[in-house]
Amino acid sequence: MAKETQRERLSASPGPWAIALAGLVSLAVAVGIGRFAFTPLLPMMLNDGVVDLPAASWLASANYLGYMLGAMLCTLQPWLWARFKWLPLLAYSSLVRAGLVATGVLTLAIGWQFPAAWPVLRFAAGVTSAVVFVYTSGWCLSHLAKLGVPALGGVIYAGPGAGIVVSGLFASGMVAWHWSAATGWLIFGALAFVLTSAVWHILRGGDERLAARVPWVGRSSPELGAAPLNHGRTEMTLLTLAYGLAGFGYIITATFLPVIARAALPGSAWLDLFWPIFGLGVMVGALLATRLRAGRDFRVLLAACYFMQALGIAASLWSPSLAGFAMGSLLLGMPFTAITFFAMQEVRRLRPDTAASFMGLLTATYGVGQILGPPLVALLLRHTRSANEGFTLSLEVAAGALLIGAALYGWMVRTYPVVSR
Repeated sequence: MAKETQRERLSASPGPWAIALAGLVSLAVAVGIGRFAFTPLLPMMLNDGVVDLPAASWLASANYLGYMLGAMLCTLQPWLWARFKWLPLLAYSSLVRAGLVATGVLTLAIGWQFPAAWPVLRFAAGVTSAVVFVYTSGWCLSHLAKLGVPALGGVIYAGPGAGIVVSGLFASGMVAWHWSAATGWLIFGALAFVLTSAVWHILRGGDERLAARVPWVGRSSPELGAAPLNHGRTEMTLLTLAYGLAGFGYIITATFLPVIARAALPGSAWLDLFWPIFGLGVMVGALLATRLRAGRDFRVLLAACYFMQALGIAASLWSPSLAGFAMGSLLLGMPFTAITFFAMQEVRRLRPDTAASFMGLLTATYGVGQILGPPLVALLLRHTRSANEGFTLSLEVAAGALLIGAALYGWMVRTYPVVSR
């Protein structure tokens, strides 16, 4: 009888593609719009005179600080729920829904011409995007694994790229029509609500809920390969550190790409297309990740992704031209969410019983890396002879961080081989 009930419940649940596409849209709203709409709108905000570059760096940092703290809350959730037993056992899907609505509200609010409130709004948007990211990942990957199609999880991580492409193309049109940045924020807020309504009925139910969790006891996910007891803790620490380097390594280019391109190619008709090209690369990389043969060592794939992003940064440094920026945008974008997909699968291998919590830990560490990037740019802009010199030095540091991360994964592969897959 219990088996029949479980079978009926699974048959009534959304299919794998519906789940994957709902996750894609969720991340498109929370990350592609809630976080990264700021990037294509930044040149418009600068042109409107509502911010300058140092202020923009701090606005970006406020968002990344919120992202880090939101991820830390997700990490600490099992311990908080064990300590405060009166806290509600909310479903992951309910948190995702609430976060998507909050993203729409916060995006609309930036259109309110009250700059003193913007750091608070960007901070809150960061918290929200982290919560939606972690629990969308947890809900979708769990459902897809139960349906026997875990590789389809890569589709979810095309969401940020889709949001970046849409927001970038919209912003390009707004620049051509001489609209204000405030109008752009209002349009993106409305778009967030439209997309949320499209997947609202899918993001529901499931057994994934906030709850107190028992400490990890050294088990591993059998379908992803075993992690020996003496390896798991060290591997998790190294994975967390390397993932944080990815956050630092990409953020300078991702935040300031339109500004850097505008300074290098003044008057070019292609200026506003480099960011959508980045988003297109994100989508392509995430979808290609779903086509990889099962059983690959995710750490090898992560090292390759870091190296590709470093090459993307180098391309814009070596050739600050139309071809260089286009190639750099594509190479930076393709591994962007593939890195997330591979890292989250590695978390499921190392910490299957507390996967959502440790996904939060990695996301928080990624947030730390992001927080450090924009202030570094602001510092170098103040202490170099020109904006071009400051951006060049910042990009060199970012590429170096990615190469260190790739080397870390290579060392892990050699020192801690996967027992089975």
